Amino acid sequence: MEVIPAIDLRDGSCVRLVQGELGTETIYSDEPVEMARRWERMGASRLHVVDLDGAFTGSPQNLDVIKDMLEAVKIPLQVGGGIRTMETVREVLEIGVDRVILGTAAILSPELVGQCCREYGERIVVGIDGKNGLVAIEGWEATVEMTIEKLAMTIRELGIKRVIFTDTRRDGTLRGPNMEATKGLAEASGLKVIASGGVSSLDDLRALRLLKEYGVEGVIMGKALYSGAISLSDALKVMEG
Repeated sequence: MEVIPAIDLRDGSCVRLVQGELGTETIYSDEPVEMARRWERMGASRLHVVDLDGAFTGSPQNLDVIKDMLEAVKIPLQVGGGIRTMETVREVLEIGVDRVILGTAAILSPELVGQCCREYGERIVVGIDGKNGLVAIEGWEATVEMTIEKLAMTIRELGIKRVIFTDTRRDGTLRGPNMEATKGLAEASGLKVIASGGVSSLDDLRALRLLKEYGVEGVIMGKALYSGAISLSDALKVMEG
């Protein structure tokens, strides 16, 4: 099972937010390119990059930094945050990003999701962000009257094969992932699921590894790695074991 370090970009720095809320950020590095190199050196096989400025403004704001990261590392990047038009999808993929993550667009523009899947296949991933069982959008500032399972079924019909599931109440809190919701989403949808948010211990990772049989194929880690609660090397050993 893949362990994917997260690099969240805000004003060109590498930060973490608590439950995605502005004003809660901790700056971990003002050199995100070097952070990317660090995770690659430590054994990461992929990086998860979120343009937080893009998520809140509606269009990517840190593409220059992402380009520099692509030049600095050999491992693939999956990128999200403010990607809400076909033109932006093309722009992000054409600079060398491996996977584009659609979030808000999956709710507001399902026709875009279908078009992207037809053109780019599994290079298109949807981020499903849950808040009290409903779907959160626009940088998690709003929810819509749709369950995470309903969204998953809808986007599967549009051609999506893989989703990233985040329980927004857990993200950045080190409270542990929402195992029940993660398993339920994977079972109900039949999609490949990457879990995100709340990992705080190696026991959390061991529990997630048991969900592999249901279609959970990886985990995104942020605060636990940056705070030193878990080392990437230990996380990789657990998930490979």
